[in-house]
Amino acid sequence: MSTTQPAPPARRKDPDRRERIARAAIEVVAERGVEKLTHRSVAAAAGVPLGSTTYYFATLDDLLASALRQAAEDDVENMRRWADGLEPGCDLAEALTDLVLHYLGEARAQTAVEHQLYIAALHKPALRQVSQEWDTWLAELFASYTDETTGRALSVLFCGWQLQGIVRESVPSRDEIETTFRRMLQPGAKT
Repeated sequence: MSTTQPAPPARRKDPDRRERIARAAIEVVAERGVEKLTHRSVAAAAGVPLGSTTYYFATLDDLLASALRQAAEDDVENMRRWADGLEPGCDLAEALTDLVLHYLGEARAQTAVEHQLYIAALHKPALRQVSQEWDTWLAELFASYTDETTGRALSVLFCGWQLQGIVRESVPSRDEIETTFRRMLQPGAKT
């Protein structure tokens, strides 16, 4: 007769906990704003113990940086799907207008929280690198349809329309948006 006890059951791991916490931080920012983000509010939103948020993210800046990175990765994935759906020879000004209107329409809440996180980099140096990486990716995507300089200009115009659109009481008109993209694209467009 053995006195050896059976091994305790293995602890269940939660491999997605870090991402879930980052997504919960995005939720909290969407509901309350960047300035009201706390480890406690994020833990509650993620359904994890408070210690989990501080284990993965020692400071609020770390948590915000992770939330911004997650938002950027999600946006990059959405933009890749958009780009993959473009037909060769499409009207790029029209496609960009549709995209801006999407971000100001059905994706408005997402757009607002992404801009809150992005703008937080003004006062939080830990967020600047992620914001700059996001800018670079967007400019490179648009440059793949034009040239490097035009791609950069399109990304600035695209982001400007989004920012203005989320703070205006009414969404800019299709014509207003499309006209600016057409002017930008007249020289050197490869569509």
